[in-house]
Amino acid sequence: MSHPILSEFDIVFAGGGTAACVVAGRLAAYDPSLKILILEAGQHSLNKPIHVQPYQYPFNQAPTSTTVTFNIGNPSPSLNGRAPIVPCGRCVGGGSCVNFMVYTRAPASDYDDWGVTGWESKNLIPLMKKLETYEVQPGLPTHGYDGPIKVSSGGYKLGISDEFIQVGTTYHKRQYADDTNDLETCNTYSVRLMYIDGTTGKRSDAAHHYIYNQAHNPNLQVWDGKRVKRVIFEDKRAVGVEFTNDPVSCPDADQSSSIVRASKLVVVSGGAFGSPAILERSGIGAEEVLKRCGIEQLVNLPGVGENYRGSDHNLVLAPYFAANDAVTMDALWRGESILQGKHILAMIAVLYNYPNVESLTEWNSSGKSLIAQNGLDSKIKWRPDDEELRAMDPAFQSRWEEFFQDRPDKVVAIFTAFAGYVQPLSKPPSSNLPPRDYISAGYYTLYPASVGSVHINVTENGKERIDFTSGFLDDPSDIVPLDFGYKKTREIFRRMASYRGEVAAGHPDFPEGSAAACREASGPVDLNAPDIVYTAEDDEAIDRFHRELLQTAWHSLGTCAMKSEADQGVVDARLNVYGVSNLKVADMSISPLNVGTNTYSTALLIGERAAMIIAEDLGINCI
Repeated sequence: MSHPILSEFDIVFAGGGTAACVVAGRLAAYDPSLKILILEAGQHSLNKPIHVQPYQYPFNQAPTSTTVTFNIGNPSPSLNGRAPIVPCGRCVGGGSCVNFMVYTRAPASDYDDWGVTGWESKNLIPLMKKLETYEVQPGLPTHGYDGPIKVSSGGYKLGISDEFIQVGTTYHKRQYADDTNDLETCNTYSVRLMYIDGTTGKRSDAAHHYIYNQAHNPNLQVWDGKRVKRVIFEDKRAVGVEFTNDPVSCPDADQSSSIVRASKLVVVSGGAFGSPAILERSGIGAEEVLKRCGIEQLVNLPGVGENYRGSDHNLVLAPYFAANDAVTMDALWRGESILQGKHILAMIAVLYNYPNVESLTEWNSSGKSLIAQNGLDSKIKWRPDDEELRAMDPAFQSRWEEFFQDRPDKVVAIFTAFAGYVQPLSKPPSSNLPPRDYISAGYYTLYPASVGSVHINVTENGKERIDFTSGFLDDPSDIVPLDFGYKKTREIFRRMASYRGEVAAGHPDFPEGSAAACREASGPVDLNAPDIVYTAEDDEAIDRFHRELLQTAWHSLGTCAMKSEADQGVVDARLNVYGVSNLKVADMSISPLNVGTNTYSTALLIGERAAMIIAEDLGINCI
């Protein structure tokens, strides 16, 4: 069956997420005569408030959202039979336009551990600097000061973060550091910086700063609402892409297929879920996967869709009541300020006793106010000390000794404080919480030992579906730091000035009469108060809570790993897919190992490195 060939480009990107925008934008700037096309299933994000106003990020994960794809995993015994939900970006700019805007960077050693020529940290640090404008502190040797992506402390300083840091540096006995993103420092409390432009107060994403700012170049095109079905080959050489109108973005459009040709290169950039699916639909993958889907095999590459690395980063959110005078994001997140009229925020400032909160008009003019906030501006990249290790389940001990003990820059988990109630994706404790102010503890592990997989399959009626095994908590060591993280963050929150007790529905269901029972409180406990003592039954409740509530940190990676073909790799060091020509993968799926960071920083880095590689391949000067 022939499909219409719409046009020909030099380079076609299958997917328009973070990395694709970086690569395409850089290449277009290096050589404006290159004809480049990005095909993206989601819609344009240009200047849309849900993407550019930082405070709106939780709305992207609303159940009715079309700006993300909710990937539903297979039910897992490790999650007490629950099917996990892992969202990924679904718009031009991908995750960079919907994420929490949290700025963290992995230790340099993470990239050295990849063991891939050209991807060592000494080669990547210049690119890390090239991509960012670090607005916080001048003259730091590992930070950049004239790149497209802005890093700031946001448009409003939250007192909750000061409380978290103050308790952390006293009760939790850790130091404070100005910069824990220097590629080595960890186990200290610090402010949490954001991918927010400190001048405009807008989200700093890949779409606006690599693509939309080149609207003057007609050779750089983005077609939104286009779902890539497969790569087209001639004698194992990628020559184009077959696509349809996306049924979510374009529900009423014709669903027949079209083809665009690529004279120089096809780049698959569908992310950890989309990229392996595109390759498998193109006949590249494991024989048994392709056979069950009725797809003729072009290349036997069993690593496609495997290596869902470290099973993401495992995140738990636990809510607490906050004092009436605490400044939180809750009123904005509840939509009590519909932001239709320019004075609404000013009225809320009076109603909720917010100090110095400017109106939406003020945000537009100065980039300040809670609109330019994500509600989480403090953290610790935590490593347990000897006392904490002894308090943890022995199931973690071998993992600690094998992976963490002799790597002092590797972080076990990040603890953070949200100034507001963040609705979890899995089993929300209550969508009818009283309309008041909350604070939430967030804790997530950075190097889980478990591994999962992402493949395509077909349903009984022949429709394609995802076959996603998350691996969450499959390794017995993975739940241990979470169990400890619950207890430690609870002790920290109990000592914060704004603490007014636990929101019981969002905590473990402790047995009746337990000393750990959750309840509202009139204020914090004393800094030197004894810790809660947990019984074996309490520990079981915490374990159950984590299996039933643990969720993704949106950090999926590894499913088209940059490793040797013999080691289940999918791409080589130049991002070429094994067994074919003119086809590369460039996104988080190439990461062969986990990275100790919120992965936007790594996605940007992969994009910058991929742009250099492709420019070199094409003989383009990329200075």
